[in-house]
Amino acid sequence: MDLNAQELAYIGDAVYEMYIRKYLINKKIRKVNNLQKEAKKYVSAIGQSTYLKNMIDNDFLNEKEIDLVKNARNFKTASKPKNSDIITYKYATALEALIGYLYLSNKKDRIDEIMNYILEDMENVCIW
Repeated sequence: MDLNAQELAYIGDAVYEMYIRKYLINKKIRKVNNLQKEAKKYVSAIGQSTYLKNMIDNDFLNEKEIDLVKNARNFKTASKPKNSDIITYKYATALEALIGYLYLSNKKDRIDEIMNYILEDMENVCIW
C-alpha cells in the first residue's frame, strides 16, 4: 500500500464516522438533527486526539500501529486546523490514518477492537 498519511486519514475519517453513526443509530436517536449534534462530539479533533493518546498510554496499540501513528502524526501538511491546535489536529489525523490503514488492509476485526475501545471510553469519560 503506497498511500501517505493524509490519504490514509481521508479513508479512515469515513470509516471512523461510519462506526460513530452506527453507534448513535443503535442508541435509538431518531431525529437527524440530534444525530448530527451527537456525531460532532465524537468526531471532533479533540475527541479523536484524546482517545488515541489514551490507547497509547494504555498500551492498546501494537508496535506496527504505534509506528504508523507516529509517522502519520509527524507527516508534513499544509492544512491548518479550524477548531483545534496543530498538535491536537495531528493526533486526530494519526488516528484516522490508523483506521484507514487497517481498513485498506482488510483488518476489520482490529478496527472493531479499536472502535469498541473508543466507544466504551466515550461512555465512561465525557471530554466536551
